[in-house]
Parts: sequence; C-alpha cells; structure tokens
Amino acid sequence: MDARFTAEQDEIRRTLRELLHKRCGPQEVRAAVDAPAGHDPALWTALAEQLGLPGLALPESCGGAGCSVTELALACEETGRVLAPTPLLATSVLAAPLILRLGTPAQRAALLPRVTAGTLTAALAVPGPALTTALALTGGNDGDWAGGGRAGGVQARRAEGVWRLYGQVDQVLDGHRAGLLVVAAHTGGFARSRTLLFLVTGDAEGVVRTRRTALDATRPQGLVQLRNVRAELLGGDEGDSEGTEVLGALAGTGDAAAAVLACEAVGAADRALELTVEYVKQRRQFGRAVGSFQAVKHRLADVYVQVQAARSAACYAAWAAAGHGERVGGLALAQALQALRLAAGEAIQLHGGIGFTWEHEAHLYFKRAAGDELLFGPVHRLRAHAARTAGLFERREVAV
Repeated sequence: MDARFTAEQDEIRRTLRELLHKRCGPQEVRAAVDAPAGHDPALWTALAEQLGLPGLALPESCGGAGCSVTELALACEETGRVLAPTPLLATSVLAAPLILRLGTPAQRAALLPRVTAGTLTAALAVPGPALTTALALTGGNDGDWAGGGRAGGVQARRAEGVWRLYGQVDQVLDGHRAGLLVVAAHTGGFARSRTLLFLVTGDAEGVVRTRRTALDATRPQGLVQLRNVRAELLGGDEGDSEGTEVLGALAGTGDAAAAVLACEAVGAADRALELTVEYVKQRRQFGRAVGSFQAVKHRLADVYVQVQAARSAACYAAWAAAGHGERVGGLALAQALQALRLAAGEAIQLHGGIGFTWEHEAHLYFKRAAGDELLFGPVHRLRAHAARTAGLFERREVAV
C-alpha cells in the first residue's frame, strides 16, 4: 500500500475545499437546513456540474468519473469539514452503488446518468432503526429486519404481474425530497421469506412523505409511508429469487459507506479541533491566552492524537474498500466517530459559554457527532461486530 495521495486525489480535495469555502460557510449551512429541501439546490448543481461529485465513484459507462471509493471518501472528508447539507451521502454513497450492483442494464442506463448529472437524487429506505443492520455494520443482515413476514416494516406482494409495497419507513436520509427511493421490503411470507430491493419514484401514487425533526439538521430525514405503491424490482423479476445477492450487495455497500462516513467524520473532527485551537489562542484569562495553560494544551493534544489515528484508519478503510479484499469500514467508522465525539465535546467545553449558544457553530459539530452515532453506531456495537467477524473472542486450543 502506498500511503501517499495521488496528484488527482490532491486536486479533488483542493478544488472541492475551495468551492465549499466560497459556497458553504456557517451562514449558508444554516440557511440550507432551514430550506424546505434541507439543502441548497444551487450548491448541489455546482458540485455536479463543476466537479462531477455525485458520479465520482460511478463508472464512465454510466456517465461517472470512473474513480474509486477512495476518491469519494476523500471528497466527503471535505464536505464533512463544513457539514455541507447535500444529498451526497444518501444518493452517491448508499443508493447509487446498489443500483450499479443489482440493477438491470436498462435500470442502470435510465437512472445512473441522471444521478451523475445531479438531476436525480435517491435515498435508501430501510424499515425501522435497522440501517446499520441492513448494511451489516453492527450485526449480520440475514435476519428479519425488513419485516420478517409479520406486521410492520414494508411488505411486498405481486398481483397481476405488478409489485405493490405497503408499509412505513420512519427514518430515511433525505427521504422527504429524494426523486427515487430504493426500498427494502419483505416478500414471500414464512415459507420463502426473503428481502428484496424495489425502486419507487418519489412522486408515485400512494407515497406520503414528511420531513422529520432530526437532532442533526444537516442530515435531514423523512418519514415515508407506502400505501399500496406500485414498485419496480431492482434487478428485474428474473433475478435474485432467494435474496442472497441483495444481502451481499447491502453488506458490500455498507462497508464502503462506513469508510466514506469515517472520512467524513474525520473532516468534521479536524475542523472542530481547528476552531477550538483558534479560539483558545484568542481568548485571554489572567492576562494570558487560555491556550497557553498546560491543562488546555494536554486536552487539545489528546484530541489531535485521536483525530490523526482516526484519519489513518479511515484512509486505510477507504483504500481497502476500493477492491483490495478487506472489510474494515466498520472498525474505521468506530474510530472516527469516537474522535469526532471527543473533538466536538472539547470544542463545546473550551469555547466556554459561547460554545453552547445557537449563534456559534460548535454545537453543529456536537450534533453531527451524536446524530451519526444514533444513525450508524453506536461505537461499541461497531467494534463488537468487527470483533465477532474477526473471531477475536473465539476459543482456540493452544499447543503446550
């Protein structure tokens, strides 16, 4: 493994940072999250047209840039620094890879070029608080998380050659506004129980969507109700009859998404640390800068070490996710979320009274840390699953 960034990767990071610095300051972020869409459509258009960000990790045959997950993760480190509220995570990290992996040629040709152009956003709708389970980050995804044949979740049935979905998904990232929903639904009953993925247009008859109040406003969520909605099976009706390919695709997407999220969290943690260091250099107490006190230096040094360790883990996970045969995204995500929680918490504490105010941006990073753990963690479950997968606590005979 060559740990150095390529010239292309450095250019992606530099160009994106410059654009976000101009278009996504604290005031712009606040205005975007208060908008009905939950993001700034003009910024999303600029990211798509100027940088091709939505299709960065999609192949050129689909209109994308042909880069790997590594480049997408490095780009998300920059969006994480400014907490940019965009559909990038829901569309390009969660939904688009599933369409690319499972979709028929016709489905890929109809949807992915529009995703790349930024004219179509998508969201992955997983019933209940089961996103991390579906993505195999905190446990195996071969259970009944999509409904299990019982009431609740989303049920799919086929009548007269048409798939119909009925149910509710409570927490869907960007679900209130996405033009396309990739819905995980249970079908087959108890005899042939399986989970499949379906495509539903956001404006389909029977779809009712409501924006929910989220702890982290920069990650807007929607409540999606499906009332006998007509859907298209992702992959076609002759595809994965047992659902095993779907589960494998979700697990693979989950590992790559965890690596991307880890890089994003590292970017946010790094910026929170940067803001804190700038503040303690300026704030004076007892005739000297607060940052000159040894206790403050030690606390910030601990944060710095955590952030750098998390950056190393996140970059390795992003490299491994780009086809190098290792699945370490969940472990890197745990490291990054812990670093972000520490950096954001210290930012609140060391900013003093101003750190608790609505006007200061420190609380946004704290909410991102807490919100990400609720959505993709918690840290101890991510680590526990990684330990089980690696067989860390299995009993083995030791030769004497």
